[in-house]
Amino acid sequence: MTDFATRRRMMVDTQVRPSDVTRFSIIEAMLTVPREAFVPAARREAAYAGENVSLGGGRVLLEPRTIAKMLEVLDLGPGDMVLDIGCGYGYTAAVMASMADVVVAVEEDESLAADAPGILSDLGIDNVIVHGGPLAEGAAEHKPYDAILIEGAVETVPAAIIDQLKDGGRIAALFLEGALGVVRLGLKRGDKVSWRYEFNAGAPVLPGFASERAFAL
Repeated sequence: MTDFATRRRMMVDTQVRPSDVTRFSIIEAMLTVPREAFVPAARREAAYAGENVSLGGGRVLLEPRTIAKMLEVLDLGPGDMVLDIGCGYGYTAAVMASMADVVVAVEEDESLAADAPGILSDLGIDNVIVHGGPLAEGAAEHKPYDAILIEGAVETVPAAIIDQLKDGGRIAALFLEGALGVVRLGLKRGDKVSWRYEFNAGAPVLPGFASERAFAL
């Protein structure tokens, strides 16, 4: 029988802590939440590897380092309402649930959206709302959000998502620029978001977050 608890500790000690992740709340959550419960059964042995884990359909669960560093820069607190876009089976939502007040987790893949609530419920996590619908539309009925996390690469962030972030809120996104993925933290002031570079990472572009291509004859 696989000792996932030991793998979880190794993940934190070899992937998370060495990546300048120092917030105790992140480390504690990643030591506690069973990552293997949030991937397809056939992929559980790979759940703690230092790589993105395929969820099928071109979607992935981001590698532990990327998730931890994105959460480090988002700096979530007990009163925060968080929008989690592209939640998959809900792993990162589960990690954030211990740091924030409420997490609204958006998933458009019907199978993933159907399974996520049960996994979260089985773990006793009751402050995550799984919202089924297009990722690029977010979940406007619960806005405004203190923080937004986008769990996959983007070429552009739709205005509808920025609109759901409160003034003074922050957003973490992985921008695909050619072959390079760059995680940036955005801070909203008024209607504008100013982005700053944080670190490099990689992931597939999420549905609805690709730039529109100009059509030429």
